Amino acid sequence: MQERILRNGRIVNRGQIVEGDIWIKDGRIKQIAPLIHAPNSIHEVDLHGRLIFPGIIDDQVHFREPGLTHKAQIYTESRAAVAGGTTSFMEMPNTNPPALTRELLEQKYDTASRDSIANYSFFMGTSNDNLEEVLRTDPVNVCGIKIFMGSSTGNMLVDDRRTLDNLFSRSHMLIATHCEDEQTINEHLEVYKAKYGDDIPFVAHPLIRDDLACYRSSSMAVELAKQHNTRLHILHLTTAKELELFDHTTPLKQKRITAEVCVHHLHFSSDDYPQLGSLIKCNPAIKSPSDRKALWQGLLENKLDIIATDHAPHTWDEKQQNYMKAPSGLPLVQHALVLMLQEVHAGKLSLEKLVEKMCHAPAECFRIPDRGYLDEGAFADLVVVDPETKWTIQKEQLFYKCKWSPLEGVNVKGRVDQTYVNGNLVFDHGQIVSEKPGQRLVFTPLE
Repeated sequence: MQERILRNGRIVNRGQIVEGDIWIKDGRIKQIAPLIHAPNSIHEVDLHGRLIFPGIIDDQVHFREPGLTHKAQIYTESRAAVAGGTTSFMEMPNTNPPALTRELLEQKYDTASRDSIANYSFFMGTSNDNLEEVLRTDPVNVCGIKIFMGSSTGNMLVDDRRTLDNLFSRSHMLIATHCEDEQTINEHLEVYKAKYGDDIPFVAHPLIRDDLACYRSSSMAVELAKQHNTRLHILHLTTAKELELFDHTTPLKQKRITAEVCVHHLHFSSDDYPQLGSLIKCNPAIKSPSDRKALWQGLLENKLDIIATDHAPHTWDEKQQNYMKAPSGLPLVQHALVLMLQEVHAGKLSLEKLVEKMCHAPAECFRIPDRGYLDEGAFADLVVVDPETKWTIQKEQLFYKCKWSPLEGVNVKGRVDQTYVNGNLVFDHGQIVSEKPGQRLVFTPLE
């Protein structure tokens, strides 16, 4: 990798924006200063006042490999990630076969070590009958344990209360949960099937997977975590009611229970179903404008700790089916940062808060050393952002294997110009410029 100095940037880090230079050497940040004096032989890049962010850390993606590679691959989606400024990702276990053993989990790591140009980690999956295997997961080399407390894409529902009690009481790692109550969803679904058959209108999705289904499951997870002092992270919160469960007064480093919100739940609302239909069908569902407003308030009040994507691609043909057959999930990782920049321009979010929620907080929640910050000695994962350029999201720009986005045709302001992973320039003005693999993330175990 090339030693270089990024000059004349506006560095967004630790709640401040400062003008200065960053010296990258041997994959790490050697120096940050208002003006760096260095040998003339070092390659220099003049940023002309553009922003420098730490690399985005996305704690929830579905890259579909193994077994579902007609939708996506680690190879393709890691390229979409870096094109959007995401330098590290944590991927979910509901592949085919699901990552329910250490052997299957390591096979995913092997693939990423060859194919991912972003840094990577993979969650260990749970079922109703793999408890002992889960408890042998290495807390240094694996980001966490994933429990589907509601079924989604794939058949990994954990609904046995004894299994849940054992997982929460015996886990020595962070547990991340998908929280929706299956019984409540099924009861609602039967009502709509009786009325519409398989052709249920997509506007019904947030009514079938409603706030009650979410709250019943989330509150159970919080109850179990408090009972057993478990380190719990609840994924993709969607409702105002669930925010009652979370603390906004405790500093993030001291929290045992944390929560995440995803970009699509901050951007879309149920008002978008008539136009976009299946393209924004996801689990948990995108809910009402009032829920979206509450999510924003919860984010700014620090009840919600992380902004992530839940990037979950399916093919265009799969998404064109009726309600009962169209799978849930949408591709997002390439445009998460760009979407949040729109909120910055709208005055909802500061640049400092954006970096806190997409870079700093994931590093703190998952205890990832030397990443998520622009600090001397840290890995040189960083993103150069032009905040002012206006452009339109188009199909031809997509790196996703599925080659579609619900954001096609949307006009935006602000773009990712460059992405560096471990000091290596991997994305430069619309092009992938390096095939060098990223690194396996490591984690500091819980005390």
